[in-house]
Amino acid sequence: MDNQTLIKDFQIVAFSDSPKLHHVFFSVFALVYLVGLLGNILLITCVVTDVHLHVPLYIFLSNLSSVDVLLTSSTLPKLMDILLSGNNLISFIGCFTQLFFYLFAAATEDILLSCMAYDRYVAVCKPLHYQLIMNKTKYVLLILSTWMLASVNALFFTLSIYQMNVCNSNKIQHFFCDIKAFDRIACSHNRFRIIIYFEIVVLGLFPFMLSLSSYVKIILIITKIQTMNGRWKAFSTCSSHLTILVTFYGAGTCMYVVPPSGDFEKKDLIFSVMYTAVTPMLNPLIYSLRNTEVKQAVIKMFK
Repeated sequence: MDNQTLIKDFQIVAFSDSPKLHHVFFSVFALVYLVGLLGNILLITCVVTDVHLHVPLYIFLSNLSSVDVLLTSSTLPKLMDILLSGNNLISFIGCFTQLFFYLFAAATEDILLSCMAYDRYVAVCKPLHYQLIMNKTKYVLLILSTWMLASVNALFFTLSIYQMNVCNSNKIQHFFCDIKAFDRIACSHNRFRIIIYFEIVVLGLFPFMLSLSSYVKIILIITKIQTMNGRWKAFSTCSSHLTILVTFYGAGTCMYVVPPSGDFEKKDLIFSVMYTAVTPMLNPLIYSLRNTEVKQAVIKMFK
């Protein structure tokens, strides 16, 4: 049993079995990263510069874009460096720094999505009281609480994993220092899995249930609307967020909850790429294509 403090670095070995495809993988991840980075920065700029978007929904959305930038920037640049240089080593401190920022970004996105679902619930189910309920004080407090809770959570779990021992291996069977990657090399599996399941329940399942309850109430209200045009108008106000919610939690569930199968490592890698790279890239595209106000703000900004 080797204490982690004796380890100088880790090896990222997710794509080590296909060195001939490294340049292809590098090109794909570079494209995904750049599209996601530019899309999210563009969305943040639109929200900041256009006063018509200074409302809770778009303030939450700009924070979501900031988190998406952090999520992809904490994982993909190091992966691209490994694919390009062939040097798959990451320092001990670098690995845990990457783990902290990944956990911080993932937890923040979970909570933000539930806040956005609550905002859509108030907009659809209590439209006359929307300005009163979602006032500036409340949504600023929600955003600040989200970032603080996520940072404390990430620090706690990073320090918990830091204090554990690894058993005769410094190889990370993943493309970044993920919490599940440490599960495969940790000596105390039971204790480690308790930490993982606690994380899933507190900052995975609980925010998801809040989002789900909000959308159940939204659907019940929409079904009571008499006209088809009225139903579609009510549904369109939350369709973009619902699409992002399904994509994010779908990939996250497959990544952390689905039990292992015969080709588990390959599937886990695919779902991890979806969760950490593809979904953050799609979020600004979904809102830009499906939201008239965002499209108008983008056109106005370029003009």
